Amino acid sequence: MKHQPDDENEVHDLVTFEDPDLNRVTPLAQFPAEVSLAIVEKLANIVRQAHGTESATRPDEDGIVRAQSFEEGNVYMTERPFEGYFADRYLMDFYDVEERDICSRMHLHTGLRFVRMMTGPDTRIRVSSLSPFIVCDVPGVTPFVPRAFEDALPGTPPGVHRTRYNLVVPENSWLDMQVPRGVSHQFNAIGPNAVIDSVHPEESIETFRESMSNYRMMAQTVFLAEEKESAGTCATLPG
Repeated sequence: MKHQPDDENEVHDLVTFEDPDLNRVTPLAQFPAEVSLAIVEKLANIVRQAHGTESATRPDEDGIVRAQSFEEGNVYMTERPFEGYFADRYLMDFYDVEERDICSRMHLHTGLRFVRMMTGPDTRIRVSSLSPFIVCDVPGVTPFVPRAFEDALPGTPPGVHRTRYNLVVPENSWLDMQVPRGVSHQFNAIGPNAVIDSVHPEESIETFRESMSNYRMMAQTVFLAEEKESAGTCATLPG
């Protein structure tokens, strides 16, 4: 999938890109504000602690750096892969896009992902893709249906229109997302209290498949834009 395996800013042609599949989302739970804040703060603090610790910010005996940074936030590999176990797991402490005035870019990954998005008070997550989402709605079980809307993807080449499909994770909520390999997506947190718990089920396989030299989230990513857009292109929600 990659042109240069270890390139951490590889950009592919947005004009010709087509998603090979669709993202699936499952609204999971909603909590009182004080409960959600306690959970989000606890998990975010694990990431922050890791980024201030020498052992997590330097390569271990296998060359793995657990504390990394991505466009949406800082991450920490809580569980690493090992011989006979291909998966690993990350926590992400989201950036607040309004605080930085930067939105993350539309992108895809070299392997599939399972993502649990968690919000606290005064925070929502805008989830976007170049294809519609499939929303799991089991009557009597699913606690909420995320608000959905469409807009034009910003930053496209002159004369090119791509529809951006969007969902909103509301405050104090958990929403799961299954991201197939090579399917576009974009996460942007609007507010200070948001984390992701993400499982990469085949990270060992995808690094081998792409001939990468090590585990680096940015290298396992293909972007669909050269530049990041300002917060106004992702922080404004309809209604």
